[in-house]
Amino acid sequence: MKHLFKAELNWTSTKKEEETTSKFYSKSHQIKIEGKPVLDVSAAKAFKGDPELYNPEDLLLSSLVSCHMMSYLYVCSQNKIEVLEYSDNAEATLEVSENGSGRFTEVRLKPKVKISNPDQIELALNLHFKANQLCFIANSCNFPVLHEASCEVI
Repeated sequence: MKHLFKAELNWTSTKKEEETTSKFYSKSHQIKIEGKPVLDVSAAKAFKGDPELYNPEDLLLSSLVSCHMMSYLYVCSQNKIEVLEYSDNAEATLEVSENGSGRFTEVRLKPKVKISNPDQIELALNLHFKANQLCFIANSCNFPVLHEASCEVI
């Protein structure tokens, strides 16, 4: 089974004719996905982007955090675990090479889960591994997605 996702990117040059190097290009642009609000995007501040806008690195990390949570909630429902709260303060490490190329070297998800049944804490913690195996975004990455999960009962 295949699904097709589409995104439209729009950017307009603000470069003056006398400027000849790419460092003068604005990095801000818009991404449109049909039926959804326009997403204003730029480069990260470190790469001369607008720090008030989302950047591709923010969006990749956000995709991983969100996809892992949805996969985790799915496997919890399969195992009859009642999840009451879920939060994450994830971190991504990006390394930039001398030639200007770069890549993520790892992402650390730090999910904090609150469940209702104290007898299910160990299972709830172990299900992060299964969720990672199912996560569409994690399966698309060429770097490790690590988990520092915690679980408590409320």
